[in-house]
Amino acid sequence: MSFKKIHPELKEALERLKITEPLPFQKTILSKIKGGASLFALAPAGSGKSTALVMSTLQKLNCEEFEDAPRALIFVKDKQAALDLKAEFDRFTFRMSVRTYCAYEEQGMDDQRDDIYDGVDVVIATPKRLNRIFYTNGINLNRLELFIVEDAEFLIKPSLFSEVIRTPESIDKCQYLVFGTKFDDRMQRMQDSFMASAQIVKL
Repeated sequence: MSFKKIHPELKEALERLKITEPLPFQKTILSKIKGGASLFALAPAGSGKSTALVMSTLQKLNCEEFEDAPRALIFVKDKQAALDLKAEFDRFTFRMSVRTYCAYEEQGMDDQRDDIYDGVDVVIATPKRLNRIFYTNGINLNRLELFIVEDAEFLIKPSLFSEVIRTPESIDKCQYLVFGTKFDDRMQRMQDSFMASAQIVKL
């Protein structure tokens, strides 16, 4: 996907951020994601994975808010990773209506449930906290369009991996994106359980 074939508001954000050309890995995966493919997107640090994640999400959501239930769910390893990714979203959504929200253990869960109930488009969450919110009926995943894992290496902890793969059991139809540096046993298990049709794209 070239930067000419994107939503006008996203194109405007790229121009404001002085991002003129996609990096090689971004050029490979952006068009596939835009086409609706589920992917294991594998590349070393510095390849532009996080920016590709943000751009793909905003493109999928048409760069605008819609109703109350989240349409994108992104799993991250901890609070700092959540805040860092939200900061990346904020760079792009400065003039958009898209609502991005972080959920992690260091916050009060009742407050998080209330905030999500009020309406969000993108939820960036740690696995443990997301599942606590979900199993107390604090989040509606019926509108979900994107299920994403950023930097999947953190799933080396069995407990975190179990929390992540439990969520798709409650999702009807969704596009799955897993970003990481290499294809490993955990990703093989994802492929075997809920990402059977996913493509593996490596740099």
